[in-house]
Amino acid sequence: MTDEDFSVQTFEGETCPICNQKTLTLMESEREIPYFGKVILFSMNCSNCHYHKSDVEIPERRDPVKYTFTVENEDDLKVRVIKSAEATVKIGKIATIEPGIASNGYISNIEGVLQRLKHQLEGILNTEDDPEVIKKTKAHLKKLRRVLWGSDPITITIIDPSGNSAIISDKAMMTKIKK
Repeated sequence: MTDEDFSVQTFEGETCPICNQKTLTLMESEREIPYFGKVILFSMNCSNCHYHKSDVEIPERRDPVKYTFTVENEDDLKVRVIKSAEATVKIGKIATIEPGIASNGYISNIEGVLQRLKHQLEGILNTEDDPEVIKKTKAHLKKLRRVLWGSDPITITIIDPSGNSAIISDKAMMTKIKK
């Protein structure tokens, strides 16, 4: 990617909405994503309280969408994913990640989405005391590792009422959903 592919604006010393200190950095970056179009990435980072928020938006209005993609091999892990903060992500029967106040938008790939989930599941193992929850979480992690090794299939679904999300692959099934 060259400097011509994106521009970045940075605003430092803004007031953080969490700690009210003037330690917030705002960044806005415009990028062109092949087969998708122009996107604007926003992020907020506080150096004092470590608050972080990011999102992906599209300059033109889009209809609500649902993308479904089945990961069947290691090459599928490289498929580009654009997820807005408003999107719900369903990963097989392992997890449903709902949007909320702490939800972030990002540009990644299938592997990155699965690694984010893996990190969350590992966090559950480190804090959970309930033996049943631990057993279920370990089973989910085992399944996720097999998917990441390319030996187990899994279906990923992204539902976005803002239309600002996508899975960029000919194999991805896209349907428009009603508002």
